[in-house]
Amino acid sequence: MSRHKFRIGQLVEYNPGPLGVAVSARHYKVLRLLPAEGGDLLYGIKSISEAFERVAKERDLVRQQQ
Repeated sequence: MSRHKFRIGQLVEYNPGPLGVAVSARHYKVLRLLPAEGGDLLYGIKSISEAFERVAKERDLVRQQQ
């Protein structure tokens, strides 16, 4: 069983790729660790500039550089 690479509260950059959904922000905070789906670990993430939470695949996230 795989373990999540990021932790709750961590700041990340979300890059869903050219075929992913449009994003209004790039910097997000991890709110929830979600179970894997189709082999991809999932996260609940949110930007302060958006009113809603997104679900992101681990492969689309990178640690935010300070």
